[in-house]
Amino acid sequence: MDLIIIGLLGGLITGISPCILPVLPVIFLTGGAQSAAYDGEAVPARRSRPYFVIAGLVLSFTLVTLVGSLILGLLNLPQDIIRWVGIAVLVVIGVGLIVPRFQHILERPFQRFGQREVKNRGNGFGVGLALGAVFVPCAGPVLAAIIVAGSTGQIGVGTVLLTVSFAIGVAVPLLVFALAGRSVVERIRAFRTKERALRIAAGIAMIALAVGLVFNVPQALQRLLPDYTAPLQEQIADSEQVQDALDLGGLVNEENKDLDKCTNGATELESCGTAPSIKGIQQWLNTPDGQGIDLKDLRGKVVLIDFWAYSCINCQRSIPHVVAWDEAYRDAGLQVIGIHSPEYAFEKDPGNVAAGVRDFGIAYPVALDNTLSTWTNYRNRYWPAHYLIDADGTVRHISFGEGNYAATESMIRELLQDADPDVQLPAATDVKDETPELGSTTRETFLGSSKDVNYGGGGEYRRGDGSFSFPKDQPDDSFALDGDWTVETQYVTPTGDDGRIALEYRAAEVRMVVAGSGDVVVRDQDGTEQTIRVDGTPRSYGLVEQDDIEKGTLTLEVPAGVEVYSFTFG
Repeated sequence: MDLIIIGLLGGLITGISPCILPVLPVIFLTGGAQSAAYDGEAVPARRSRPYFVIAGLVLSFTLVTLVGSLILGLLNLPQDIIRWVGIAVLVVIGVGLIVPRFQHILERPFQRFGQREVKNRGNGFGVGLALGAVFVPCAGPVLAAIIVAGSTGQIGVGTVLLTVSFAIGVAVPLLVFALAGRSVVERIRAFRTKERALRIAAGIAMIALAVGLVFNVPQALQRLLPDYTAPLQEQIADSEQVQDALDLGGLVNEENKDLDKCTNGATELESCGTAPSIKGIQQWLNTPDGQGIDLKDLRGKVVLIDFWAYSCINCQRSIPHVVAWDEAYRDAGLQVIGIHSPEYAFEKDPGNVAAGVRDFGIAYPVALDNTLSTWTNYRNRYWPAHYLIDADGTVRHISFGEGNYAATESMIRELLQDADPDVQLPAATDVKDETPELGSTTRETFLGSSKDVNYGGGGEYRRGDGSFSFPKDQPDDSFALDGDWTVETQYVTPTGDDGRIALEYRAAEVRMVVAGSGDVVVRDQDGTEQTIRVDGTPRSYGLVEQDDIEKGTLTLEVPAGVEVYSFTFG
């Protein structure tokens, strides 16, 4: 019930937000538009047409959001093909409303089934299906949870309930417009010339929407409008109850139900139930013949599971400690397993992960958790995250994020001695803890539209092509764009000429994750300039390295052909 209420509320807020405006003319005008004329006689639309239009939209939006990505992946089709099909259908229907003869031509194939005439009274369901396929509502916390669940394949009853209730919530305001459109048509039905004009207007609106979608016009319009629903969205996002309910990828099951008994970063061993299984792994690295590992086969050994991603700077600072533990205690009975759970799509590539494994000197087994199956089985939310398991297979310690290394190593030693009282342990490792003081550095900054963080340019930051300019007063710990850019879900790239990025930061070390080909010119606040050659798949490049954490400003000139994913700070 919580999920249903949250979904309805999130949908209702989205249904009155500025991102709905581009589809409103089509909804309004097609709510009562008649079908084409037959032998000079117009076929009136059904009174139920508005409901069918909205029902089609709800159905196709739900299916596309939940399983569209998965199905296209299985069929090896481009992820945007559904959108292009929807746009094409809108154009065809729009032309049919304007030119009755064209609609008749489309219906001729059905005449071979024994029908001399197809008097479709226009229930509007097809229009709704097309709209749902191209419908891109504002990505608030509810929709974000749905998209993550759909893209990772973690689709359960809760996810479906949330998605359907969200779609219904969005549909309510749209249905009001559709019913209003039907009411207008009924009032002017006696004036046949006006009725034809209304049908033509509906067709033009549909074609205009399709053309606008091709050139990302709706996104440009949305950037010009203030989001008057933002305070309501923030209230939803800040609610602890909502955050817990939307944690669909970390639902409690029989394997992980006791993990909550562990205290994050504890300094003493605890008992948190049998370790959940490692599941859904695409590929193993650093194992004989790429064979998988079953935790049940490791009884008698102490196991450390490390969740990480190779481009995550927090993981990059944590991995030297894990590597040192593996080297120091492997012969004493410690088995380290790295679970590589990607943040970005490029981190799913086995070649990229293998290169990261080599660069970090990782010799222990690494599992490619590309579907986040093991991640969700552990109800994990952090990069990095360490789960320490004793020789009996019980989770005894959990540590999220960086730091707490001395306590973790102390407990590794304690569990090794419990497993074998006669074991001879080497001296404790001596790896410097590079963890920045909490809040002392700028947080990791993502530039893709799916989870953009620290955007300081003002206005809405949405997927698509747009023109940007640096703000007069840029906030601390933020980035801004200048020039023409294409904002994708995971990165930004200049459109045409070079684009610029202004970065205000607090850090001793600044790195950027970029891909493509070209020279990125970086200038600091003192005018010092460096050129970074980018060539190939996404990887992390250093921009600043100094002894102390300080405030600074960087300006980057990024050429076309280079994709900028994120900035990380240490």
